[in-house]
Amino acid sequence: MRIDAVSIFPSYFDVLGISLLGKAQGRGIVDFHVHDLRDAATDKHRTVDDKPAGGGAGMVMKAEPWGVMLDRVIADSGVADPLIIFPSPAGEVFNQRMAKELAKEQQLIFGCGRYEGIDQRVFDEYASRYRVKLVSIGDYVLNGGEVASLAMIEAIARLLPGMVGNPESLVEESHEDGLLEYPSYTAPASWRGHEIPQVLLSGNHKLVAEWRHQQRVKRTREVRPDLLETAEDKAG
Repeated sequence: MRIDAVSIFPSYFDVLGISLLGKAQGRGIVDFHVHDLRDAATDKHRTVDDKPAGGGAGMVMKAEPWGVMLDRVIADSGVADPLIIFPSPAGEVFNQRMAKELAKEQQLIFGCGRYEGIDQRVFDEYASRYRVKLVSIGDYVLNGGEVASLAMIEAIARLLPGMVGNPESLVEESHEDGLLEYPSYTAPASWRGHEIPQVLLSGNHKLVAEWRHQQRVKRTREVRPDLLETAEDKAG
């Protein structure tokens, strides 16, 4: 998979070179490319924003630098049908289901807006020629799209074949089947008066599996009851 990110702060994405993401890139599982939007500006100040049409507070990112940069990225990649994602509080909420779908794509391009957002005509123009998706990572506002893009990139990339050392570890994670993950423990058996549940030390795999499922349901009911309601609706 090829993943591109366009930002006026490209150094945000330096973290893509470390941990599992960095190793995955070294093994050719994923190919990251980061682009500075200001490289598409035409004036000496490398301006990418202007006052909003109709007045109002803040600044809006101009259409032309985005057009130049996105055309350049798409042409350079050679991918015929990329998916362009713009992190936005006005977008569809990102979840594990979406991460799985996006992990099937050949190329993802993340456009990181700043200020009061990007000129709407950028979305309209590229939606007329390619697939465009506005995506939100939650009901709050960030200073820009970089943090949201990084969160999505990590959630998506770790689902690629070969990314995670033990693929079975993905099966029992939070949200994989609508439930949160069970609590985890490791040695020693006792730490500061807190004990590992005896069932986990029993060696009985059937009992361990039953306990873990019970804990997933319990945790989900206490923390995210809405997930249980959604699961019950689907079952019905």
